[in-house]
Amino acid sequence: MLNTSSKQELEGESVPAEQDVQEVTFDITLRPQTLEEYVGQKTLKKQLRIFLDAAKKRGDALEHILLYGPPGLGKTTLANIIAKEMSANIKVTSGPAIERVGDLGSILTNMSDGDILFIDEIHRLNKSVEEVLYPAMEDHKLDLVVGKGPSAQALQIDLPKFTLVGATTRMGTLTGPLRDRFGAIHRLEFYDIDDIQSIISRSANILEIGINQDAAKKLGNAARQTPRIANRLLKRARDFAQVHEHDTISLDTVTKTLDMLAIDNAGLEPTDRDFLTLIIEKFGGGPVGINTIANALSEEVQTIEDVYEPYLTQNGFLDRTPRGRVATKHAYDYLGHPYES
Repeated sequence: MLNTSSKQELEGESVPAEQDVQEVTFDITLRPQTLEEYVGQKTLKKQLRIFLDAAKKRGDALEHILLYGPPGLGKTTLANIIAKEMSANIKVTSGPAIERVGDLGSILTNMSDGDILFIDEIHRLNKSVEEVLYPAMEDHKLDLVVGKGPSAQALQIDLPKFTLVGATTRMGTLTGPLRDRFGAIHRLEFYDIDDIQSIISRSANILEIGINQDAAKKLGNAARQTPRIANRLLKRARDFAQVHEHDTISLDTVTKTLDMLAIDNAGLEPTDRDFLTLIIEKFGGGPVGINTIANALSEEVQTIEDVYEPYLTQNGFLDRTPRGRVATKHAYDYLGHPYES
């Protein structure tokens, strides 16, 4: 049976920050289960392979690992793969879910040597929790204060040799002391179109639906170089095909699916186009501050920075300057606006 977090990522959703800590098991899902099955991120995979094999040869627990990059690129999947490769149990939680020091203590004292603790959104850890995490990571000690006032006592508990795998979309907001305690730090990059097509073909096979090459390519171009989005779009195309009693996803099926979802050939959604159009038409192409944009779009600043901007910047639609956001000539041309330098 799939655990909650696996189900949600399989459906293309993010795992809620408030989820309970849970044991994660592998099953037949769209997630790859080994490094060999994992498509893309070639440099990261080579580094991880050496890291994992060396730890297994020594019979040691892994050093702590930090994974960072835009959402949907496979950080949670890699954490599960690391656990499977090390034949270790994994417990999954998130920064906002660990509200108190006691919550962290409960998690850590119930782990065993070699276990993996995966903390998603680790940049959102409470400051007091983070400070208790330092000695837990470095010395495998849990320092607690029991009681209040003059009767308070310091208590130190020995912890198993666990491995913390942290994931964040906002590397710059991590504190230096926390970042420095990770033995390996890896950035996940956006995927190229060939890798995205390979992921789509593999997922279609698991979902037991055919897809032709042209359809996979068009779907890949619209997937924003992100596996989670590719799998989500594939499922919607599968729905469209099955409703119309087709056993193969064709180019026409993908075209109609993307039209229905208002996603264009470059993967831009209505919010992306509204974002760029706002900068061009209302603010003369920029520069304009992110808070002003967020207010105009009725979106949260963090959503714009984490979800929309990375892809738009990566693909040349947007420049982020010290004075604010600027729409590029490519954005003008793509949206059909005259460009004046």
